[in-house]
Amino acid sequence: MSLRGTREVRDNCQLFRLTGLLDAFSEPTFRKVLESKIEEGPKHIILDLSQIDFIDSSGLGALVQAAKKAQTANGTLQIVTNARVTQTVKLVRLEKFLSLQQTVEAALENVKQS
Repeated sequence: MSLRGTREVRDNCQLFRLTGLLDAFSEPTFRKVLESKIEEGPKHIILDLSQIDFIDSSGLGALVQAAKKAQTANGTLQIVTNARVTQTVKLVRLEKFLSLQQTVEAALENVKQS
């Protein structure tokens, strides 16, 4: 199973709900799509990864690049996570940089405050 997802534009943010695997196989397409959508706007991005089954170093690299791209565009990137994604992100000490959230609602609230 590869990576699948939906995109929804809400107020001043884009919400991506993803399922499957964020790995070396899916990363190039994921990165390309996300970068083009950040340029297109709105600049605040929420990635709902709560249904992701697996993330590897390629996926983490894509998340870091997306966060940098959003910041450069004067936006934000927040990640709604699950235990597996959180554990992987914490292993490489990126939890603060990647702005992990427990729910989509919490992430939306953060966007409103930014």
